Amino acid sequence: MEKKSHYSKAKECFIDTEDAKKFIELDQSVYFLEKLKQTVKKPLKMILLYGEPGIGKSILLNRLYLELLKSNSNVHLFLSPILDEDNFTKTLYRKIFSRDENIDFNQFVDLVNKELSFNSTLILLDEAQLYSNSQMEKIRILSDTRKIKFVVSLHKTEQEDLIAKGHFQTRIWETIELKPPSMNELETYIKKKLLGKNLFNLANQFHKKHIKFIYKYTKGNYRETNKFLYHLFEIYEYYEKNKPSKINFSRISKKYLEMSAIKLGYIDV
Repeated sequence: MEKKSHYSKAKECFIDTEDAKKFIELDQSVYFLEKLKQTVKKPLKMILLYGEPGIGKSILLNRLYLELLKSNSNVHLFLSPILDEDNFTKTLYRKIFSRDENIDFNQFVDLVNKELSFNSTLILLDEAQLYSNSQMEKIRILSDTRKIKFVVSLHKTEQEDLIAKGHFQTRIWETIELKPPSMNELETYIKKKLLGKNLFNLANQFHKKHIKFIYKYTKGNYRETNKFLYHLFEIYEYYEKNKPSKINFSRISKKYLEMSAIKLGYIDV
C-alpha cells in the first residue's frame, strides 16, 4: 500500500464533519459548550441556538449530546430534520418511550403529560429552519407540557432575524448566538487540526500572513475554512505527485493559497 504523503493527511484533516470527537476546543467553542450545558439545566421550555451557516452549530450540538449522555439518558439528538409530520411524531415517541406502537400526535401529547416528569426529557433539533410551521406548532405544544425541553438550532440569515419569527416569540426563554471565531482563534483551529494528525512541520509553516489571507475570504467560517484548506492541500498533493520541483517544502506558498481562493471563487481570474 502506498504511504500517504503529509499533504494527503493534511487534506483529510479538513474534510467537513459533524463528528463530536473532532470538536476543536477553542476558547469560544468551549465557552458556548459550557453555556449550553448550564442553560439546559434551567427550567426552560425552549432554547434557541442560532448563527450563520458553517460556524459550528451542528458539531457543538453533537458534542453537547455526548456530554449530557454521561449523566442523562433522556436526551435525544436529531441532526437531520424529519420532515414528514407523522414520522416525526412516531420517531419522538419511539425515542422517548422506547415503544413502537402507531400513535397520533394527540395521543403522544397525552402520554407525555401522563408519564413524563417535569423537565425530564431534552430534545436537540438541528437544522430546525427546515421544519414546517405546522411541525414548529407541534414542537411548541410539546414544550408547553413542561415535560420536554427543546434546544432548537437553526441558521440566522441576513434577510431575516430568526428570533423575530412568530413561532419563537412567546416560547423561547433563552437564546444563544454563535459568532464566527476571531483571526487568532482561526489560527488555533487550523494548527490544532494539523497537530491532531502529528503534522507539526506543516502546522508551524502557517504564519500570521497566511492566516490573515485565509481569514480575509472565509471570515472565520469553519465550513469555508475547511474547504479552503482542503483545496490548498489538494493542490500541494497534485504538485508533490506530478511536479515536486515546483514545491518549497519548508513554507506555505502564497501562490497556492491564491490558487485555492480562485478555485473556491473568492478571486476572479
